[in-house]
Amino acid sequence: MVEPGCDTTSVIDAEASVDETAGIGPLCHIKKGSRVGRDTQLVSSVYIGEHVTVGDNCILYPGVRIMNGCRAGNNVIVHSGAIIGSDGFGFAQSDAGHKKIKQVGWVEISDEVEIGANTTIDRGAIGPTKIGRGTKIDNLVQIAHNVEIGENCIIVSQVGISGSTKLGNGVMLAGQVGLVGHIELGDGVQVGAQSGVSKSVPPGKKMFGYPARDLVETGRIEASLVRLPELLKRVRAIENKLKG
Repeated sequence: MVEPGCDTTSVIDAEASVDETAGIGPLCHIKKGSRVGRDTQLVSSVYIGEHVTVGDNCILYPGVRIMNGCRAGNNVIVHSGAIIGSDGFGFAQSDAGHKKIKQVGWVEISDEVEIGANTTIDRGAIGPTKIGRGTKIDNLVQIAHNVEIGENCIIVSQVGISGSTKLGNGVMLAGQVGLVGHIELGDGVQVGAQSGVSKSVPPGKKMFGYPARDLVETGRIEASLVRLPELLKRVRAIENKLKG
């Protein structure tokens, strides 16, 4: 896709290290202290901040931004428009309004991870936000500061994960799932589309609904709701007989 070497329109700081087998396409910018590994491709218009590490055999598609201090392992794919290491959403209330809390952490992306277009992964407020080996993240996902995602997870489009939440290995979140902050989902948890998870979930559970409940329990509730109008009619009929 991109031949080894650096396009003449790209800017590479003298203190950056780019492997001679890497391909740096047009209009890329690599800042000081950063390293790009063997056979990695920056397709075009990719920004690599200061002291960033991008491993071997990675592909960064047009418009990817990896901010200062973040780290990506080997065989990582990041699709167009994704932003890795933007500031976490941290503010403190004061009489003068909301005061920004400096975000001094970073993002760690393990090997074999794929990140979809226009996904954002915030740097930790203190310490790292972590994405585990083999995890696949769809387009338009928001991952907040200090989230930790385990290995081989599947995160589908429009999922939002709030700060400091932890996912075990093999977790699956379907489209538009929302997780509150500071909870834990155990290994193998599956959450159905548009569910809202407000508390920790033990390993192996299947959850669905808003708020998310055990899948079987939610199915029973939904079945009961279908019968509710008829049940109300029967209750009113009984009440009228009692009044008569």
